[in-house]
Amino acid sequence: MAIMGLLMLLTLAASLHFLSICFHHVHTFRGPHWCEYCANFMWGLIAQGVKCADCGLNVHKQCSKMVPNDCKPDLKHVKKVYSCDLTTLVKAHTTKRPMVVDMCIREIESRGLNSEGLYRVSGFSDLIEDVKMAFDRDGEKADISVNMYEDINIITGALKLYFRDLPIPLITYDAYPKFIESAKIMDPDEQLETLHEALKLLPPAHCETLRYLMAHLKRVTLHEKENLMNAENLGIVFGPTLMRSPELDAMAALNDIRYQRLVVELLIKTRHLF
Repeated sequence: MAIMGLLMLLTLAASLHFLSICFHHVHTFRGPHWCEYCANFMWGLIAQGVKCADCGLNVHKQCSKMVPNDCKPDLKHVKKVYSCDLTTLVKAHTTKRPMVVDMCIREIESRGLNSEGLYRVSGFSDLIEDVKMAFDRDGEKADISVNMYEDINIITGALKLYFRDLPIPLITYDAYPKFIESAKIMDPDEQLETLHEALKLLPPAHCETLRYLMAHLKRVTLHEKENLMNAENLGIVFGPTLMRSPELDAMAALNDIRYQRLVVELLIKTRHLF
């Protein structure tokens, strides 16, 4: 009986070990990536870290041993909002989207939808930096009300800066080629199908944030007569903000700019794909 019990324990241990191997795969990341547990850079060109097959969490091999079962990163490592990995931020704070995105969009929609050149017109850079520091310091308690920042372009500038500062863009390096491919397709049905496939490549937090942002930008276009911002104009602003080419070739990245614009324009016009 003792031998049978020992065999059962060994079998169970082997099964658990197998599961841990299955759920965490060594992964080669395209473009720069940061560990979502310790927030440090993943060095190397291949097999830089481990990707969780369940939740998409990206961590160093050594950090994967310390990640809890729910893959939630340690809050003590998440000391700021800007320049922090998006998935890390939402998991650490147990939110669907980064609070800076929700708060800025709420503020913009409450008092800025009719503002001419919304998102196109730049706000005062020093005040945009103030908003950034307020979020990094105070998180969801940051005051971005009209009493603090009367010019709505300060808030739109802070939102755009958040997306530009992401270490991994909202449209990730891994998903980037598929999105660009969709913009190059001429057949409308095939284009939408490819765009839908591209969305499936995004991590859940990235996809949810993109969905929320596109719904907001659609509402911006409904006030086009007042703000003069249609889907094409917003695509010009947000294309390079949400997408960065994983290619190091400057010319190749430059050639992609028109397709980045088209991707955002398509996403605004076809929100049902989410």
